[in-house]
Amino acid sequence: NTVLEVLKTIIPAEAVSGTEQKIQSFAAGAGTVLFYEDQSVIKSLQEQFELYADNFPIWSEHSTAIAQFAVWNVLAEQNIGASLQHYNPIIDEKINTSFNIPAEWKLRAQLVFGSIEGAAGEKAFIDDESRFKTFG
Repeated sequence: NTVLEVLKTIIPAEAVSGTEQKIQSFAAGAGTVLFYEDQSVIKSLQEQFELYADNFPIWSEHSTAIAQFAVWNVLAEQNIGASLQHYNPIIDEKINTSFNIPAEWKLRAQLVFGSIEGAAGEKAFIDDESRFKTFG
């Protein structure tokens, strides 16, 4: 397991057990979708549209988030569970070498998918009144 191999080299030995259990649950999945952004495309757009150059990395993040959400929804519609992970950048070099990924591609997220083993844990969110404003 690439993630576990890398983590074992950077986390304290006493933390490995808890981390290993978490990583093994991901490894038990059916597969993982890797989401990348092609930095050469972003750079090209920045050069073509200098007025908006600072925005292209942000817009690229938006695009990959939408792609992640869309893939997650497709999996959910098929009753396939998913868990979005962000072990980048610590795994980037090893993953890129393993799969011959172009140097210009930047790993943004990993979507582990497989059977649904249980309900998702409850999360606390900020009240909508504090997060959203409507005008008009």
